[in-house]
Amino acid sequence: MLLADLGADVIKVESFAGDDTRSWSPPSAPLKEDIPLPDEPAESAYFLSVNRNKRSICVDFKSPQGIELMHRLVARADILVENFIPGKLEKLGLGYSQCQELNPGIIYTSISGYGQTGPYAANAGYDVVIEAEAGLMHITGEPNGPPCKVGVAVTDVSTGLYAHGAILAALLARQTTGRGIAGLANIASNYLVANASATRHGTAHPSIVFPCKDGYIMIGAGNDNQFGLLCRRVLERPELATNENFSTNRSRVANRESLVDAITAILMQETRDYWIQKFNGVGVPFGPINDIEQTFSHPQVQARGLVVEVEHPRAGPVKLVGPAVMYNGSRMGVTRPPPYLGQHTSEVLREVGYQDKEIERLRQSKVVR
Repeated sequence: MLLADLGADVIKVESFAGDDTRSWSPPSAPLKEDIPLPDEPAESAYFLSVNRNKRSICVDFKSPQGIELMHRLVARADILVENFIPGKLEKLGLGYSQCQELNPGIIYTSISGYGQTGPYAANAGYDVVIEAEAGLMHITGEPNGPPCKVGVAVTDVSTGLYAHGAILAALLARQTTGRGIAGLANIASNYLVANASATRHGTAHPSIVFPCKDGYIMIGAGNDNQFGLLCRRVLERPELATNENFSTNRSRVANRESLVDAITAILMQETRDYWIQKFNGVGVPFGPINDIEQTFSHPQVQARGLVVEVEHPRAGPVKLVGPAVMYNGSRMGVTRPPPYLGQHTSEVLREVGYQDKEIERLRQSKVVR
């Protein structure tokens, strides 16, 4: 999606069942009347959120005709991104060496749970499994509670960011060498290596979540100056900043429990909005703990135009988080809504040389959908 946001023509190749995330609902967008594929399930919110600006084709590339179709696409492509278990695509005729013969300049990006080598290479990688095995769950959660997963698929997100950077670096390298690359873009995708000495601190470290009368607020007074501002300007308790138990970072860590109790007692006297006004402009890092609705109604989100609305052919108007990147003061646009399953199959096949009669034969033979 990041490459599509930057203007790449991204063709999403799906099986007849479609991307698994199409069925990850609820929530899903309600369907409008007179839609394409009326018997298909509603478009899932998860799929819609990460598939803008792409085209979708449906191909059975386990069939000889499907492999021929894929080879035509590979011959024209700059980049191939795959997340099969290592070795799977090679058996089908779409491994790196096979694709390089068709297109010496191709950037071949392999995303896998454990990388391409080693005793675990053949294991499937899923976000929650990697969070568990790589130690992230061990350091997430309250000190006396069980291990806890992160609220979003953080290893999946970081994988996409790493792959995006690796692909751009590989494209730059190709400009110099004229050759495609596999190694630079092979990501040991989801494998986060956690600090072995870390333990669970919940929200107590390095910043602290405090309750107010009607909600919660995060305070990140990370040095002595910020702590002084917090005590004098926000809490109006300057004596806390000079108390020998709290005057330095070392002493605050040593006396954390009593400090947290003292600050909580003050904050509980007023509402969250009252404290937000007190914090504004002081220079102490802070933020309210918002739910998703509050996040999207936030004045900064609205002022920056971070939400875009697109017209989806099956779901009608859909609101999405817009592209993050701006160039020369203008945000990258959403040129295509997230595709419905197989929406662009005929269109893409024509672009790689298939005639309408051939496309119909492939459809009748259930090679494409």
